[in-house]
Amino acid sequence: MKPDAETLRHVKADLRASALARRDGLDPAFRAVASAQVAALALPLFRGLSAGTVVAGFFPMRSEIDPRPLMQALVGEGFSLALPCVSKEGLVFRHWTYGDPLAKRRFGLSEPLDRAALVTPCAFIVPLAAFDRRGHRIGYGAGHYDRALAQAPDVLKIGIGFAAQEVPAVPDETHDQALDAVVTEEGVVRPPRT
Repeated sequence: MKPDAETLRHVKADLRASALARRDGLDPAFRAVASAQVAALALPLFRGLSAGTVVAGFFPMRSEIDPRPLMQALVGEGFSLALPCVSKEGLVFRHWTYGDPLAKRRFGLSEPLDRAALVTPCAFIVPLAAFDRRGHRIGYGAGHYDRALAQAPDVLKIGIGFAAQEVPAVPDETHDQALDAVVTEEGVVRPPRT
């Protein structure tokens, strides 16, 4: 018998809390080195895309892995960047270039200003709280990325995080969007289907 939605919410909350506690316990110096390692490991995954492709990144909050080394490397390869903005409709993505101002929003989010152009990413660097080897992730509970990725089923979706955030299995539901790969400082996790 499949667990009901309420049970799954509790299981995910427990997995999220334990993975975030492990992530929070990582030394800041280790997090910086790991972020650079992830950039080097993840960059080749984007090289099959056309130059000028818009890649959605994100700015780190709290103890998240820092995607900026990867984002800088992507710019060096000719890609354009976008950052997510939380709106009433869910996540929207706005063009962002290094040096452009960012607005501080709720929950420690850094977003492009409202005047930045709305864009449609062709690839995503996806934040996560926890992940498994099947490419399933647990986010922060609002479902923003699952809804955004559901609207772009054929784009490249690369999750990044620390190896300490891996869990044996993420209970997935029909609305959950699996990733094409997850990159940690220990390597690239490719789900069996890809």
